[in-house]
Amino acid sequence: MRAINRLNVLDTVRRHGPISRIEISERTELSTTTVSAITASLLDDGLILPRHEGDIRNEAVRGRPRVALELNPDAARVVGGKIAANRMVFVVTNFRGDVLSKLALPIRIDRQPIGVIADLVEDGVRRCVVDAGLSLEDVDSVCLGFPGVIEHRTGYIRSSPIFRDTNVDFAAEMSTRLSTPTIVESDAHAITLGHHWFGKARDLEDMVLISLEQTLGLGVLHGNSLFRGAGGLSHNLGDLVLGMGPNGVVRLFSQAGESAILGEQQADGRFAEAIRLGRGMTHAQALIKADDDRLISAAIRAGEAVGLTIANIVTLFAPPRVILVGSSLALGEPFLNSLRDAYALAIPPSLRGVSELVFDDSSDDFWAQGAAAVALYELYESPWSTTGPAL
Repeated sequence: MRAINRLNVLDTVRRHGPISRIEISERTELSTTTVSAITASLLDDGLILPRHEGDIRNEAVRGRPRVALELNPDAARVVGGKIAANRMVFVVTNFRGDVLSKLALPIRIDRQPIGVIADLVEDGVRRCVVDAGLSLEDVDSVCLGFPGVIEHRTGYIRSSPIFRDTNVDFAAEMSTRLSTPTIVESDAHAITLGHHWFGKARDLEDMVLISLEQTLGLGVLHGNSLFRGAGGLSHNLGDLVLGMGPNGVVRLFSQAGESAILGEQQADGRFAEAIRLGRGMTHAQALIKADDDRLISAAIRAGEAVGLTIANIVTLFAPPRVILVGSSLALGEPFLNSLRDAYALAIPPSLRGVSELVFDDSSDDFWAQGAAAVALYELYESPWSTTGPAL
């Protein structure tokens, strides 16, 4: 219980600081005595700092100046990375989540041997750290966000379009190369925590995020914590079954996956080249605006499938907010309108108005910042961390 209370206080300071002890007590529903003891410990550990509000030299102001607490930005530094098939983006942040440096590398890495991918990721991490004026010895943790099914607790990437192999122990590989603790996480979980820490869910303890990228991902936040499956598994939303068709089971990726949407046009030379360079959805947006019937039909079909999926998720979890992110949002009105219409038809009457749908076109920098948030969260929770709270 003490560990939970400590994390709760630290997270409250992160989200609402600078904040007074009395305000922390009110938000956490902990006694002022408990809050005072925990904040004293956090101050001793260098995780938070006091800020004196008011002018102590002003004789017209009676009493001591009000003391507010905030995170110590220098308590830790982490690296976050978004690893996609055709690009890598890295950021270095401090303990408060402020970005100290960022690096984007438009390099196609899928279908490469594991050793080559590890070389490229290592170079990206090291360059970004140097750009921040640091060395790897100054970095407490690295988190890399990948598409696919990730087993967070073991660091195994069970399957990903980045790798030809399955069950890749990439966390161990990179920890050895960097001599720094390295975490792998699904990119959907990373962007979920990014929105919880910095974005459109900062005010919430519960929410759902749906990632519509090369793979379809799901992030579920409950009680300020990411919900993971057995072994810390991420959720491959694309494998969700929508029903039965003439050829058997119909899964979401067959209707709303990137390849399903763009497949109609892959024979076109310019479009095929755009897809190869990771710009397929952007090119599709231009074709939809030019009234390309095949792509408009594909976008409508994908929107309907995603709308039904959201209705099912809301039926299960009833989150106050569902955030949709990813390249498929570039398909524009045909996709978004069909999604909204399908959702409105499928949502049970008793749940109408419960969940707000939010569409967000976050940059790759923000996805990488989300991965950094995962690393920071691990430092917050870890009882073995020297910089994170000793829970």
